[in-house]
Amino acid sequence: MDTLTITELDTEKKISEAFPVMNQLRTHLNEKEYMELVAEARDKDMYRMFALYDQEDIVAVIGFKPMITLYYGRFVWVCDLVTDTDKRSNGYGEKLLLYVHNWALENNYKSVALSSGLQRYDAHRFYEEKMEYGKASYVFKKSLHE
Repeated sequence: MDTLTITELDTEKKISEAFPVMNQLRTHLNEKEYMELVAEARDKDMYRMFALYDQEDIVAVIGFKPMITLYYGRFVWVCDLVTDTDKRSNGYGEKLLLYVHNWALENNYKSVALSSGLQRYDAHRFYEEKMEYGKASYVFKKSLHE
């Protein structure tokens, strides 16, 4: 029997329950900052979060937003994807990413894009080899308040 379910995190309670897993990726955020940023992104930027549950436990979380740019056209940007450290290599990230692929197709978006930190070699291998993503560009960042 399959005990896996994907659920949208659409309430403060559900979003808060996902913090321990999300914090494994976004280690710079405390729970208050996380809650504030998720609320603002949902309100202003169409950000959506989904969790993969194994029975009652969150094992992976994905956050994404639909976008339109001249370069990509209509696409979905994956902002966050993390599997609980103790649950990795079980196909959970793949299940969530495929869920987003299907969501994008159902909502008339043409592609899915994401960025991944330079040091995340295992993630790069996952995206390129397992999920067949191609490198499209470099992402550059300049901090304005240091």
